Amino acid sequence: MTMNSTVECPSSRPAADGLDAAVALFHSLSDGTRLAITRRLAEGEARVADLVGELGLAQSTVSAHVACLRDCGLVVGRPEGRQVYYSLARPELLELLASAETLLAATGRAVALCPNYGTDSGTGRVSRVIEVRGE
Repeated sequence: MTMNSTVECPSSRPAADGLDAAVALFHSLSDGTRLAITRRLAEGEARVADLVGELGLAQSTVSAHVACLRDCGLVVGRPEGRQVYYSLARPELLELLASAETLLAATGRAVALCPNYGTDSGTGRVSRVIEVRGE
């Protein structure tokens, strides 16, 4: 299978302090599409066609992201006839997602304002600094 060039799976670049596996895990979940697929599979198994309809994305995009999650060992496929039903490979991933939601709720989703990784464009610290400097 050829990966869509816009899908970046976790690299094999070594991390400091032996944290390679943790870096790869969080990197694999850092993409919005992969996270959406993971959250959807937390509800139960689904085919790529189901994910395409629910997420409103192209089949090739969903397939590439599911393949990445599968290659990372986070998702498994169960063939049934010509269809493959995907599910989370480990129940611990459900716990990780639940913990993330708890942390986001406890911090008031403050991470969205992070100047490096925040998602609130125009409201993060970097945007404010640029406005103050007149850049």
